[in-house]
Amino acid sequence: MSSFILYPAIDIRDGKCVRLQQGDYAQETIYNDSPVEVAKSWEEQGGQYIHLVDLDGAKAGCPVNDAIIGSIAKHANVPVQVGGGLRTLADVEKLLGLGISRVIIGTAAINDQAFTEAVLAKYGDKVAIGIDARNGYVATHGWLNTSEVRAEDLARELAAKGAETFIYTDISRDGMMQGPNVEGILSMAKASGRSVIASGGVTSLNDLQRLNVHSGSGIGGAIVGKALYTGNIDLAEALQALGQSSGLR
Repeated sequence: MSSFILYPAIDIRDGKCVRLQQGDYAQETIYNDSPVEVAKSWEEQGGQYIHLVDLDGAKAGCPVNDAIIGSIAKHANVPVQVGGGLRTLADVEKLLGLGISRVIIGTAAINDQAFTEAVLAKYGDKVAIGIDARNGYVATHGWLNTSEVRAEDLARELAAKGAETFIYTDISRDGMMQGPNVEGILSMAKASGRSVIASGGVTSLNDLQRLNVHSGSGIGGAIVGKALYTGNIDLAEALQALGQSSGLR
């Protein structure tokens, strides 16, 4: 399994850097008008990988903010992963062509098996499967719908088809500042036998340390959003505490 990586998150809606509460588009907080400036800031503080979500894309079912995403990839000197509305091979290829290091397949992973298998077969480790769960069941379409598929079952199935990395979000924890669902993340890692990145609920340095101690059991990192924007977590301090080189740039 890979070492534990902290992923500062940038959620893009209407061209701005925002955060939603539990994926509710009606509960939005705008943090910055320039996602590019935010990305540069995370890099300057030592961020090793940037996590982007095209919220408009997630809702529309196709990339919407690709111009901004491409600009971030161009100006950032660290890898960037992107999710939100990727439903076709052409969409995936377009983002990878913009310099994105890894794409995240979410809704399509459950709704379009042929597409998912084709992407995994062609791009392998450049693909992460985003599994967003509500009460243990996979949610789709920007969390607007909940399926009848259990998250662990989907992870197990897709690992067998070549998925190497999963991003697991417990929607009940997202944006609520209540801490991550460590047990759920570990169960996902055990079920899939692959690296799982934790998303949702990371509130404090203690939360990161609770996840980091399980890096040998399949927790490959954590995506941190709201806690960075509110100041609950300082990125440089967190990287140092995790034993990583924060190295303000």
